Amino acid sequence: MAITIDLSGSVAVVTGGSRGLGRAIVLGLAQAGASVAIASRKIANCEALAHEIMAAGGDASAHGFDASSWDDCDRLFAEVRDRWGGAQILVNNAGKSPVEPSSVETGQAAFDTIIAINLRSAFRLSALFGAHMAQRGGGTIINMSSTGSLKPEPYFAPYAAAKAGLNILTESFAKEYAPTVRVNTIMPGPFHTDGTKAWSRSEGFADHAKKHQPLGRGGEPSEIVGAALYLASDLSSYVTGACIAVDGGHLISRG
Repeated sequence: MAITIDLSGSVAVVTGGSRGLGRAIVLGLAQAGASVAIASRKIANCEALAHEIMAAGGDASAHGFDASSWDDCDRLFAEVRDRWGGAQILVNNAGKSPVEPSSVETGQAAFDTIIAINLRSAFRLSALFGAHMAQRGGGTIINMSSTGSLKPEPYFAPYAAAKAGLNILTESFAKEYAPTVRVNTIMPGPFHTDGTKAWSRSEGFADHAKKHQPLGRGGEPSEIVGAALYLASDLSSYVTGACIAVDGGHLISRG
């Protein structure tokens, strides 16, 4: 029996949706029939992607969005409600993972920004969209965390802590908005994106992955789409509060 994912009639919101993993997820959702609200700081990139989707016969809207701003979270929710009537799918993908020279050299502004973008925005958007989904009969929220939330590396402490907090938000909202709204986490491992190419395409990473990672390589953005579509669709109708690693075996490193 063939299994297909049909999201026709659904509206999906993807933050950080104009590049990297977010872009791949946007395209996957659109190809499955969803109308997609694409949100990121670079509105021109969102508009270009929206035009690409519409040229292929889909439907999309572009939204300028600063994930570090609480007010922008409120504005994005209002824009999606006014444009589409609300959303059935929310993907909290916006993230930032700068590497500071050391923990003692990490300033308050950098720390606060990392927490705001990776954690606070997901809390506010999940509260707004989740409550609206529950009122309108249901939906699904997908939080994009990181295997670093379970296996943190030096100098990434604020980012890893924010993503660990995101895992907790998943469990909390899964309970708060049950039974009609499902909330789950995807934990990507090392992926090749425009934001990670400085290290993910390096010989050092390639050698390390071959020696220590079961699949021996970094992931391509298209390889995140299957997990996102699964969690966005009724195929995962009995899944909530879960954390799914998409990491080539990073969490079970061979040592």
